[in-house]
Amino acid sequence: MHVLITGANRGIGAGLAHAYEARGDVVTATARNRPGLSPLDVTDPGSVRALADAMGGAALDLLICNAGVYLDRGESLAIGFDPDIWAESFAVNVTGVFLCVQAFLPHLARAPQPKIAIIASQMGSSTRAPGGSYVYRATKAAAINLGRNLATDLRPRGIAVGVYHPGWVQTDMGGADAEITTDEAVSGLVARFATLDLATSGCFETWDGRAHAF
Repeated sequence: MHVLITGANRGIGAGLAHAYEARGDVVTATARNRPGLSPLDVTDPGSVRALADAMGGAALDLLICNAGVYLDRGESLAIGFDPDIWAESFAVNVTGVFLCVQAFLPHLARAPQPKIAIIASQMGSSTRAPGGSYVYRATKAAAINLGRNLATDLRPRGIAVGVYHPGWVQTDMGGADAEITTDEAVSGLVARFATLDLATSGCFETWDGRAHAF
């Protein structure tokens, strides 16, 4: 199986890359600027296209859109949330997902059972509104919506799309007080991706297999 992972330089992305490599899968692990990983800036259409072109006629079984940023942590409603934070966050967390899906569609089409996994967050669910983190919540809500609509349009092509909440994970983004380890999140997500098919396409699930409200 050939797996492409965006944002594989640390945290969940790095964990997923190691997990699939350990199984013997072919892994294209990408990052914006990290030696040893395939260069990919998801905000740059030219960078995305260059990697897609470099893959030539290869088939891609699983595209994991994991790259993400959380730039508005601790911002003040009175004086914070600069427009640049909004622009960069949407560029990575939403537009970057779309650019990758668009560029790698031909490679996915060559696989027998192609899948796209979008790492979102329950912070983007419309059922959770505790306040704050407006930018991050808005981008993850958009990513959830994007995934659901992609699932509709890609179903006739035989491409399944799933959206996932990875849990509150002990990473640089999640912090040391988070609920689960990276290994726990990765193990759960790998299991979720394995069960994704056209029958479950459009799902929004947690890392441990529970359906999440959109």
